[in-house]
Amino acid sequence: MTVYEELVARGLIAQVTNEEEIKNMINNGKATFYIGFDPTADSLHVGHFMALCLMKRLQMAGNRPIALIGGGTGMVGDPSGRSDMRQMMTEEMIQHNCDCFKEQMSRFIDFSEGKALMVNNADWLLKLNYVELLREVGACFSVNNMLRAECYKQRMEKGLSFLEFNYMIMQSYDFYELFQRYGCNMQFGGDDQWSNMLGGTELIRRKLGKDAHAMTITLLLNSEGKKMGKTQSGAVWLDPNKTTPFEFYQYWRNVGDADVLKCLRMLTFLPLEQINKMDKWEGSQLNTAKDILAYELTNLVHGEEEANKAREASKALFGGGGNLENMPTVELTEEDFQDGQMDILAMLQKSGLAPSRSEARRNVEQGGVSVDGEPVKDIKAVFTKDQIGSQGIVLRRGKKNYKKIILK
Repeated sequence: MTVYEELVARGLIAQVTNEEEIKNMINNGKATFYIGFDPTADSLHVGHFMALCLMKRLQMAGNRPIALIGGGTGMVGDPSGRSDMRQMMTEEMIQHNCDCFKEQMSRFIDFSEGKALMVNNADWLLKLNYVELLREVGACFSVNNMLRAECYKQRMEKGLSFLEFNYMIMQSYDFYELFQRYGCNMQFGGDDQWSNMLGGTELIRRKLGKDAHAMTITLLLNSEGKKMGKTQSGAVWLDPNKTTPFEFYQYWRNVGDADVLKCLRMLTFLPLEQINKMDKWEGSQLNTAKDILAYELTNLVHGEEEANKAREASKALFGGGGNLENMPTVELTEEDFQDGQMDILAMLQKSGLAPSRSEARRNVEQGGVSVDGEPVKDIKAVFTKDQIGSQGIVLRRGKKNYKKIILK
C-alpha cells in the first residue's frame, strides 16, 4: 500500500485538485506542504490531532511539513465555521501562543535540519501595503465567487464585516508566499476551508502561470475533528497543565462505540491490518479497543510513562486493581476549611468537577455525586479533615469524572 493509499484507507482524504500528481508527490516524498494553525490559545487541543498525525505520517514518508501559525490572520478573524467574529489578540499574546505550539508540535514533527518548518504569516501579512494588495491580489478574486463560499454564507444573516471578508484573500496570499519562499507545493485543510484553499491555488496560477504546481487537499471530517477538542466541561488540551494525562486518557477511553475504530484509523499509527481485525469486535471487546486508543494517543502526546500511569489509574477506578496514586489529585489547604469542615458543594467546585456552586448543587440533587463509592444526596453534607485523612478520598461526579482529594 502506498502512502497516499494509506491516507485514503484511514479516511483522511476528502477532496483533491489533481489526484494523480498529488499521489506522485506524496508517494515519492516530493511534497512540501503546509497546514495552518490558529493561535487563539496557548495550547493545542485534541481537535488538532488529525492535522498533527497527518504531518507526522507524511514527514515519515520523506515529505516536508510547514506548520503555518496564523499570527497575521489571527489579528483579523476567521469566519469559517463561526457565527461570531473572534476577539482580537495582541502581537505579544500571539507570539506566546506560537512558542507553546512549537514545543507541543515537536512531539509529532521533527524540526531539526530543515526537515520541517514553523513560520508565522505575520512575517509577510503585517508588511503588506494596502493599495498594493488591492492591485496585485484583490484583482484576482471574484466577489460573486467569494459570496458563494459556505464560510461566508453562514455569516451573511448576522452580518459580515469587511474585515472578515478579507480573510479568504489573506489565506490565499499565505499559499502564494509559502510557494515562493519555501517551494511549498501543497496545502491541507479542513472541509470548511475548501473555498479559501482553492483561492490560494488559483492565485498562484494567475500570478505565476498555469504551469505553477500548487495542490489542494482537504481532510475528511476535519470539522468534526475540531469538535473532538470540546467536551461539556471545556476543551481537551495537549498541555498537561490544562488537561492532565489521566483526563486526556479518559477522554479517549470514553469515545462512543461508533467512533472508536474511526479514531484508531485516523489518529494512531497502528497498522491498518491490526485495526481492521477489530471491525467485528463488539461488547467488552470495544472497551478493549477504546483502551488501546486511549493508551496510544496518551503515549503519543505525554510519553510512555504517563500513558502507563493513566492506564493504571483507569483500571483502579473502573476495572478493579490498578494504582489509585496515579489519578488526578487536588490538594486542600487549611484555608479551604471553615471550622475544620468543607461542604460537598465547595469540594466539587474546588476540585474542578463543577464550575460553580449552583452546578454542584444540581449534580448532588440529581444523584450524580459520590465519595469513596457512597452516594452523597444531601447538598449540606460536610467533610472534616479527619474524614479525608492521610490517604484522601475519591470524589466522583457522574460516571466518568473523578478526583482524589488529599490534605496538603
